[in-house]
Amino acid sequence: MAENLPPTVCLNAKTVRRIREEKKLTQLYVAKVVGVTTDTISRWENNRYPSMKRANALRLAEALEVPLDDIIQQEEGGPQIIARPRLIERIPKPLVIFFIFLVVLLSSAFIYHRQMVLKTGVFASRSLPAFAAPGVILPVRIHLLTEKKNNGFILRESFPPGWKLIESYPPPSSLDNEKGTARWIAKPGENHFLISYLLKVDPDAPLEKVAFFRGSVIAAPDVRKSPKAVTGEKNIKVQPFLWADLNGDNQIDDKEMLQASKTAEEMRNVHLEWKLLENIWDAGSYVYDTESQDFIPQHK
Repeated sequence: MAENLPPTVCLNAKTVRRIREEKKLTQLYVAKVVGVTTDTISRWENNRYPSMKRANALRLAEALEVPLDDIIQQEEGGPQIIARPRLIERIPKPLVIFFIFLVVLLSSAFIYHRQMVLKTGVFASRSLPAFAAPGVILPVRIHLLTEKKNNGFILRESFPPGWKLIESYPPPSSLDNEKGTARWIAKPGENHFLISYLLKVDPDAPLEKVAFFRGSVIAAPDVRKSPKAVTGEKNIKVQPFLWADLNGDNQIDDKEMLQASKTAEEMRNVHLEWKLLENIWDAGSYVYDTESQDFIPQHK
């Protein structure tokens, strides 16, 4: 049957949870067999991701030790294969066209960057949120590309004083939170490299302050040359907005949720607090509590 299935199938969330609990299997065990995070397993079981890739469905069935038919939705005439996530249903058609245009634009940018990599040996670009509230945790990503014959490289990163790096994948080779510096060393042979880390903002950071980042990268064959600066975003404004709130309007709309979902997927190896983001998205808005230094969902 698996050969006749499309690339995406519709999951029976309640059945998956029931089978796992009856067999006394933990979400952690199932996640390791399938090759995903426990958060993903939880979202499958709660119908947050009503559709899934065929390959993941096959691995999930294997982990639960049941036939694939037992965990996918059935309808008259065969398996139900048309499944659209709730998020997609809420996206208007003009927005879909916008994202198609964005994909084309990003593809062109990637080709340009790849050409630059071949000339320079190594290229690093940082992605930052627009805002950071005092005392909260925000995500930072650094994408690196190297030439085909990569002999390794060293990345140095400096973040604002008083801010603390609390988690990173891969872990830094060295870290000094007092000085706000971290360093990663990449092994030879890794051509596309992503560094994801979570940073806790200084609880005493004054609002409206602009915090700056800087970094440099150097490839192993170029150790006698000057390091190249990390490009991309270099500063964040301290304001009481959630990292996924791109325009600072105390709301997370569908477009912002899509972008946040992409960030969370890229940073799946660190513990980004996704549940809070979903609660705020469902509620419609949020406020920043200055005493607890946390975000609170507000229902419209």
